[in-house]
Amino acid sequence: MSSPVYAVGDIHGNLEKLERALSHIEADGGPDARIVFLGDYVDRGPDSRGVLDRLSSGLAEGRNWICLKGNHDRMFEWFLEKPRPLHDPYLLVGYHWGHDRIGGLETLASYGVTVADRTRLKDVARAARAAVPERHKLFLRSLPLSHSAAGLFFVHAGVRPGVPFKDQIDDDLLWIRNTFLKDETDHGAVVVHGHTVVTKPERYRNRINLDTGAGYGKALTVGVFENGEVWTLGPGGRVPLAVMR
Repeated sequence: MSSPVYAVGDIHGNLEKLERALSHIEADGGPDARIVFLGDYVDRGPDSRGVLDRLSSGLAEGRNWICLKGNHDRMFEWFLEKPRPLHDPYLLVGYHWGHDRIGGLETLASYGVTVADRTRLKDVARAARAAVPERHKLFLRSLPLSHSAAGLFFVHAGVRPGVPFKDQIDDDLLWIRNTFLKDETDHGAVVVHGHTVVTKPERYRNRINLDTGAGYGKALTVGVFENGEVWTLGPGGRVPLAVMR
């Protein structure tokens, strides 16, 4: 018998939802439960600062947590760097981290950084670097891109089919969608991911998607993995997650 592994989908600045998820996990698996967070801790929601503080504090306390990097976390990390890299090349033309559909402005607001009309990007970045605690910057820089456990491969977005896990590139692990989502081949382990919003958690034979849209006001989903079985976890306990095909 193995101990359960818990996975938490994309949080996107929703501290209250994160706290509820952690309480459900502790009720099910105790205070030392092993948890893998699938990335995208910031943007869109109201309290990205609170989420980063909660997660970084948990790691500092020695919690049995693995916090993976999401594409939104990398965008925030890059925004804070000096000299600042180019915008993430995977963004659509015309998009940037501060675009209304990306959610960076909400993240800045959680640190008390407001963006007025006709404000220069360099000035916003300077204010952000001053407002964001060093502990949060280090947290963002140190996030791993994947984690393997119990025949599962945890990652934010997915994997490039046909490429061994050790040879996957950062951009695919953080951004890939259709090439991965439409592929039905065995990847060598079941891939547990977020990144692509679905109306309810989806389990296929080769992958499991736990991003149910917390960044858009929807639920934050927790998955439970134990002895080859899969459940979702809520206030009423575990609910089996069936294979869709």
